[in-house]
Amino acid sequence: MEKLKTGIIGCGKVGDFHAKAYANLENSAFTAVCDANRERAEAFAARYGVKAYTDVEEMCRTEHLDVVSVCTPHPLHANPAVTAANCGCNVLVEKPLASSLADCDAIIEAQDRNHVTVGTMVQRRFYRPCMRIHKAIEDGKLGRPVLGMVTMLGWRDEAYYNSDPWRGTWDGEGGGVLVNQAPHQLDLLLWYMGEVDEVYGVWKNLNHPYIEVEDTAVAVVKFKNGGVGNIVVSNSQNPALYGKVHIFGENGAAAGVQTDGGAMFIAGMSSITEPPVNDLWTVPGEAEMLETWKKEDSDFFNSVDSMYYYHNEQIKDFLNAVQNGTKPLVDAREGRRTVELFTAIYRSTKDNCVVKFPLK
Repeated sequence: MEKLKTGIIGCGKVGDFHAKAYANLENSAFTAVCDANRERAEAFAARYGVKAYTDVEEMCRTEHLDVVSVCTPHPLHANPAVTAANCGCNVLVEKPLASSLADCDAIIEAQDRNHVTVGTMVQRRFYRPCMRIHKAIEDGKLGRPVLGMVTMLGWRDEAYYNSDPWRGTWDGEGGGVLVNQAPHQLDLLLWYMGEVDEVYGVWKNLNHPYIEVEDTAVAVVKFKNGGVGNIVVSNSQNPALYGKVHIFGENGAAAGVQTDGGAMFIAGMSSITEPPVNDLWTVPGEAEMLETWKKEDSDFFNSVDSMYYYHNEQIKDFLNAVQNGTKPLVDAREGRRTVELFTAIYRSTKDNCVVKFPLK
């Protein structure tokens, strides 16, 4: 198998997740990293025995890279992604795809113009219980999905927001809980329920006066399939609780997943404390499988390095798609859907009105 030359843009905490995958996957030749801070780039490069750069175009063209990951702060995703695409690189962008729809569209336009593949990192889709729900919907076991619920309750303290200068700011982070913590659950909701028709949402900063952005948001969603949804996400619930996505079908069956439990996970700063499990399953003839699946999924999750395994799985999926000329599980247009959803909640709060899709 011919190896793809791979690189990373952004040498912060999450960059290590991509670096370990690129260093270990058999069809990856991890080659170079880039960061605006030369000292940080060189230190990161030294850990993995690769070359360090401070200019994206120079790295991509000099090293003839095939694939790069963009691991910069959210508002800084578009420029390096577009630059890499213009160099003929395929690009995997950390979630969310961007913090604005304009940036998403710039990335997608660069992808289409340069005939490259762009993907978005939402590795929780690769959790076994999450994939089980999607397959059940595809197989018609719930009938038409008519109600989807996202609940993501956690806690971020002042030390977390002080851990990087960009956190908790509109310019540096692009938003709060909707942009940083909730995209995984929002992505799953959209994956399960389909296209959005309209949204009414409200965001607030309830108890983090030292940040600019929201720590809590709620929304009601109408989907184009006739279904409805409810979103409640917060960084204001102490102690940290959980992240859940529940789907109810028109035939009365339901399926759910607790994607996160115990404590909020922080990339590069903490570990995942509880395995993801299906916590709801009333599909006829399968309800009795719930406890078996919980044990099997928990045992598997605890048998792998869960901090890196699912990043590795999505990066492997992306590299295989590039090599085979196929669509990765999560491409740029899929990633844009999450950005459109949280943008609609921001606009709905600003204008105090229902926001129709597609957004202008």
